[in-house]
Amino acid sequence: MSSFLKMAGDYSQWNVYRKAVIVCDVTELFINRALPRGSRTIDQMRQAARSCKQNIVEGVSDNAVSKEMCIKLLGVARGSIRELLEDYGDFLRQNGCETWPPYDNRTLATRQYCIKNDDPRIFAEKCRDRSDETVANIMVTQIRQLDAMLAKVIKKYETEFLNEGGIKEAMTAARKKQRGY
Repeated sequence: MSSFLKMAGDYSQWNVYRKAVIVCDVTELFINRALPRGSRTIDQMRQAARSCKQNIVEGVSDNAVSKEMCIKLLGVARGSIRELLEDYGDFLRQNGCETWPPYDNRTLATRQYCIKNDDPRIFAEKCRDRSDETVANIMVTQIRQLDAMLAKVIKKYETEFLNEGGIKEAMTAARKKQRGY
């Protein structure tokens, strides 16, 4: 018997998911100490970080029955992370903080650290010891990497869809195979 469903794998070990957890955890740390209580930005940043992580989970899970829905949800995750990037940029600008240029030594060192480290607990612990300005710049770097990673994952699913089709094609092919045509 031919199966047309592709069961979702363990997304918890995916690098893109682990990076989203880091962004979610460090954002929570950041908003609790850097933003004034009652600020609407707290809810916005929290929801953007959470939305990215949760839409990765839902998108990967929905891939079993709908590659289209998977791609859409990963696109929502990407939109959410870009919204959060804007919030961190706003914080830096509005508080008179320095925004690290792309090829500044601090940015380059942060990029390398972010590439090699995806343990959310260790990452958050290191951020606790840094200033709000530094954490915001670290998150800008991490978010840019996550955005690029999400773009690659979306492209992968797009290519899979173009090569293999969606669930309707898979169901038809499985039914034909089952019937012997």
